[in-house]
Amino acid sequence: METRHQARWARLIALLEPIHTQAVATARRLCRSSAEGDDLFQDTVLRAFEKLHTLRDESKFRSWFYATLLSRHRTRMRASFWRRWIPWETAFPDGLEPAGEDGTEWGIRAGGAARARRALESLPVDQRQAIVLFDLDGLSIEEVARMQRASVPAVKSRLARGRERLRGWYARHGFGSSPGPAADRAASLLASPGLAIAEAEEKVR
Repeated sequence: METRHQARWARLIALLEPIHTQAVATARRLCRSSAEGDDLFQDTVLRAFEKLHTLRDESKFRSWFYATLLSRHRTRMRASFWRRWIPWETAFPDGLEPAGEDGTEWGIRAGGAARARRALESLPVDQRQAIVLFDLDGLSIEEVARMQRASVPAVKSRLARGRERLRGWYARHGFGSSPGPAADRAASLLASPGLAIAEAEEKVR
């Protein structure tokens, strides 16, 4: 006989399956590395399991799960949780992750992704989350507002301020002088809906 514990896991897995891939990608984009993102995702799954009994309307699972993900991310940032991890630059001193026969192809993409992550890390948590959810994941303003438990105007403000900070970050790191076209292009590419961070960085370069 299936226990209550097993039944809850089965329910969570069934609800999570349709959004699993996107949710993992979102967690990775919020973090300094894919490994840390995967850990954030697993942490969120465990938290969702603990709180699943509070979900009354399964049609709202996506927003509910993402709200949990963002909450866990904010908690980790407040506690400087990322400092317990080996930084990307320490793990791969040249900024390149070895892959393939000589690591060149992955190295180019990884180096770009690392820079893009550093750019996102320069943003306050709420702005970073809004940029990732709206500009990279392509969610609507209303969806982001529900997930961040904020008003639509607040999300719009976070997006505007976050994009301005990104333009400034890229300008300071050699991609043009803000508000010049190169900096605008860097920020807009990074913020293109559905565009992977590494791909955006490659085009900026």
